[in-house]
Amino acid sequence: MDQNHKPEEQSDLFAGFREPYKSFATDAIHVGQEPEQWKSMAVVPPISLSTTFKQFGPGNHAGYEYSRSGNPTRDCLEKAVAAVDGAKYCIAVASGLAATVTITHMLKVGDGILCMDDVYGGTNRYFQKIASQTGTEVSFADFTKPELLKAALKPNTKLVWIETPTNPTMKVVDIKACSDLAHEFNKDIVVVVDNTFMSAYFQRPLAFGADICMYSATKYMNGHSDVVMGLASTNRDDLFERLSYLQNALGCVPSPFDCFLCNRGLKTLHLRMECHFKNAMAAAKFLEADPRVEKVIFPGLPSHPQHEVVKKQCTGCPGMITFYIKGKLEHASAFLSNLKLFAIAESLGGYESLAEHPAIMTHASVPENERTALGISDTLIRLSVGLENEADIIQDLEQALAAAHPKKK
Repeated sequence: MDQNHKPEEQSDLFAGFREPYKSFATDAIHVGQEPEQWKSMAVVPPISLSTTFKQFGPGNHAGYEYSRSGNPTRDCLEKAVAAVDGAKYCIAVASGLAATVTITHMLKVGDGILCMDDVYGGTNRYFQKIASQTGTEVSFADFTKPELLKAALKPNTKLVWIETPTNPTMKVVDIKACSDLAHEFNKDIVVVVDNTFMSAYFQRPLAFGADICMYSATKYMNGHSDVVMGLASTNRDDLFERLSYLQNALGCVPSPFDCFLCNRGLKTLHLRMECHFKNAMAAAKFLEADPRVEKVIFPGLPSHPQHEVVKKQCTGCPGMITFYIKGKLEHASAFLSNLKLFAIAESLGGYESLAEHPAIMTHASVPENERTALGISDTLIRLSVGLENEADIIQDLEQALAAAHPKKK
């Protein structure tokens, strides 16, 4: 909590949301980190950089053979992530897209993927340009209307891919409603939720019927903009057996050093997310009240179309805001170019504030007609609100808006 932030204000911020998950911080800090697992009794798990491990005899080892197949530092991270996800298992891979690829490799030729229509550009590109070219049928629907998901399910649908909130237009999907529909249609359908935006602290998809919860851990889960990594958690023994096999067989594993950094980032996740929420709410309210802004999309605002769904399934909101600036591309460009505290950069979820233009940057690979249909226009701007002082964030937004829409003399 910010030192200048009153407890009653913090209480108001979270009013109406789900209660925080019990012992979240304790689990993030302690599960998988037990000093007793090391002969040195190290309180902080060491970085095990060794690529191979000595065996007592042929096939007789102490739990590790080769670092792609298993690594002590990676194990510590995976156990901690499983705990905060309310899961039995977790695998860590080299990137968020590596997690997507690994999960998709559970399918066979002719199987179908039904994906939320508004997703991260890299996910869209992989499904449309790669998975669809290797024998997987890919289709899209707007899951904010569960009846559209139901209508789009097919006999060969084996994977339902949910992203909530979506990137970049911040649509929110009712995880339980969609999971129930998918499983009623076919109990063998695997429901995956990309939980990158919310993080484990604000949303637990497995608790609402999802089969797999995945992340680009590059974002909030690590939270320091210095690691590229993906995660996938599940409670199902069969899915974990398949995913861990693919983790080893495909070889998309993260380095032990990256695992160490992400494991460290996880220890402050609860503190960071609360500050992201506080700062983002202040920024969203400021933008919504500003006449130079056409529309603000932030799940924490009552004006958000799925605000009630957010409160039903989340314990808070992340630092992600999307808004439409009034005017044209030139106004959006002027706003972005004049930001001083916010950096113009892709990615999100770090301690620093970032701003980007989805149509030109993160979602440029999405066909223009699809971008238009999704509302990814030339005036759409995405903010990742960081952990700086609230007043400084607002001041930077104000001066950039003034530069984009100067007062006429």
